[in-house]
Amino acid sequence: MTSLAENAFGTSNRYRFIRYLLSSFLIVGATISLVSGPMDLPSLDGVLTLIDGVIGTQYSSLEHYQQVVLMELRLPRLLLAMMVGAILAQCGAVMQGLFRNPLADPGIVGVSSGAAVGAVIAICLLPVTMTVWSVPSFAFLGGLITTLLVYSLARSPNGTSVLMLLLAGIAVSAFSGALIGFISYFADDQKLRALSLWQMGSLAGASSANLWLCFITMLVLAWAFQQKAVALNALLLGESEARHLGIKVESLKLHLIVLTAIGVGIAVATSGIIGFVGLVVPHLVRLCLGPNHTHLLPLSALCGALLLLLSDLLSRTLVQPAELPVGLVTALLGAPFFLALLIQQRSKGIQ
Repeated sequence: MTSLAENAFGTSNRYRFIRYLLSSFLIVGATISLVSGPMDLPSLDGVLTLIDGVIGTQYSSLEHYQQVVLMELRLPRLLLAMMVGAILAQCGAVMQGLFRNPLADPGIVGVSSGAAVGAVIAICLLPVTMTVWSVPSFAFLGGLITTLLVYSLARSPNGTSVLMLLLAGIAVSAFSGALIGFISYFADDQKLRALSLWQMGSLAGASSANLWLCFITMLVLAWAFQQKAVALNALLLGESEARHLGIKVESLKLHLIVLTAIGVGIAVATSGIIGFVGLVVPHLVRLCLGPNHTHLLPLSALCGALLLLLSDLLSRTLVQPAELPVGLVTALLGAPFFLALLIQQRSKGIQ
C-alpha cells in the first residue's frame, strides 16, 4: 500500500511538472511566433500590443501597420494553431485508447481524408454564402462515416486488428483522394488552387468564425473526453475486462467515435489536412507519463498546441518571405516518427 501511494504521488508530481513545463514552453513559443516572420517585431512591444488590445492602454510603441500585422494576422493564426493542435492531439489520444494501439491516428486510419471529402464537396458544390457552417457540417459527416467504416472493417471477435485498421485506413484514404481529385477536376482555377493549398494544411484562413468554432469545439471535447478518461483506462485492459468493470463498451465506442469525428471534422474544415499531430503527441506524452488518460488527455492538448504552434512558426520562417503549408512541416516531422513506431511494433509482434 505504501509503495502504491508513493507511485501515485510521484506520478502526480511528474504530471504537474510536465504540465507547468509545457505551459511555459507554450507561452514562450507563442511570444516568439507573434514577433517572428517576414516582418520581425520587438518582443517587448509585441507583448505590450497584446496588453493594449486587452485593457485599452497605449504602452506599445509599434507603428499602426505593425500592430495590424500582429493583432489581425499573426494573433488569429496563432490561436487557430493552438486550438487545432489541441483538438487533433486529444482526438489522436482517444483513438489510440479506443483501438488500444499507438498506431491509431485520425490521418492514418482515413478519418482526416473522409472529413476532407465532405469539406471539398461543401466548398466546390455549395454556394459561397453557405460555406461558413456547411463546410464543418459536411466535414463532420465525412469523418464520421469514414471512422465507422474503418472501425467495422478492423473489428473482429478477437478484438480490433491493427493490420486491418491500417489497411482499411489506406483503402479509405485512397478512395477519398480519388473523390477529391474527381471533384477538383471540375473546379475552376481559383477554387482548384485554393483546394490544393488547403489539402496541404494551412492556417492562413483564421477568421473570427473559425476561431469561435474551434474554441467551442476544443472546450466541449476536452470536457467530454475527460469524462470518459476512466472508461478509456478500463478499456486498455480489454473489452471483456471493461465490461466486467461495468463499462458499456459499445456505447462508449460510439460516443467517442462521434466526438472524434466532430473534432477532426472541425479541424479539417478550418485548417485543411494536418497529419501526424494525433499520432506523435499522445505517444510522446505516454512515454513520459504512462497511459493514464486522466493525465494523458490534458497534456496531449498542451503538447499538441505547442507542436502545431512551432510547426506554423517554421512554415512561416524557413523560406520567408514565402510560406510553407503547415501540413508539410508536420508530415516531415511525423513521418520518420511513424516509421520508427512501426519498426518498434514489428519487433513486438504486430497482429
